[in-house]
Amino acid sequence: MQKTSTPSTGPSTGKPKRKTLAAAQAAKPAQVIEELRPGQSIELLQELHILTREGKLNQDTRRKLKQVYHLFQFIEPLLGEVSSDGHGFTLADHGAGKSYLGFILYDLFFNVAHRGEPVNGHIYGIETRAELIEKSRALAARLGFANMSFLNLSVQEATTSAGLPPQVDIVTALHACDTATDDAIAFGLAKQARHMVLVPCCQAEVAGVLKKSRALNLGRNPLAELWRHPLHTREFGSQITNVLRCLQLEANGYQVTVTELVGWEHSMKNELILASRPALPNVANMAKTRAAQTRLQEVLAELGLGQLTARFAVGAGDAGPA
Repeated sequence: MQKTSTPSTGPSTGKPKRKTLAAAQAAKPAQVIEELRPGQSIELLQELHILTREGKLNQDTRRKLKQVYHLFQFIEPLLGEVSSDGHGFTLADHGAGKSYLGFILYDLFFNVAHRGEPVNGHIYGIETRAELIEKSRALAARLGFANMSFLNLSVQEATTSAGLPPQVDIVTALHACDTATDDAIAFGLAKQARHMVLVPCCQAEVAGVLKKSRALNLGRNPLAELWRHPLHTREFGSQITNVLRCLQLEANGYQVTVTELVGWEHSMKNELILASRPALPNVANMAKTRAAQTRLQEVLAELGLGQLTARFAVGAGDAGPA
């Protein structure tokens, strides 16, 4: 009699063998990631550890991606504006770190929003950690992101470096800690930037000055009660730092908007400062600039922050827009 074939069984259970883990994973439907834009580089997102090697997105990286997307909504129109005459934009990203902001901006602008279109522009990542610069250079070469450069420089060095053009259209600094935001502003002023997009972080310098002069100020200025307690010193110092930055930008001819980057549930360092210099000077703008210069000095004097006058100085040729 001819034997009939039977399904293979496990060694002791008599049940059909289980699928291997790889086979089981392959059989699962792929995760649908609504946040990703058509045409985005999956390899880039994996290299930046925003996507896992399996192409998945966890809650932590979803928040990071949301921040960058939201920032791109503010930056994309600026890129279009400064490159509208065909000369191409230049953007310098300070404190670039792993350059995830610069890389994703590049990918979204060149490869998604303007895929197949002749768009000219260049993004510079500026970072002091040499190992991060080398990794970014290698990744840009592998992905074919030809219009990106990475410079192992401090902000001060970048201001005079031959590796950057004399003028830069847009300056960005995402979560630049303490005085790094001020350094980015100084760079933008020196490079006559048309736009600055800043997300400050961990402001401590002004709080330190307030603390040292607290006893003296309590005797002469009732407003010093705002920073009498150490916790309030830190919080008020952080707040007034950004107020002074906005006044400094306005005193140099910029129009300033302050808004939230994303919801507070995503990041506590959430303040977004947008500064734009009008293309052409006018009487109204120049009057606002002079008023901001006066108010900046008054605030510094009222709060006993005179020693920070150089930090929040108004640059040469400051009377109005370039």
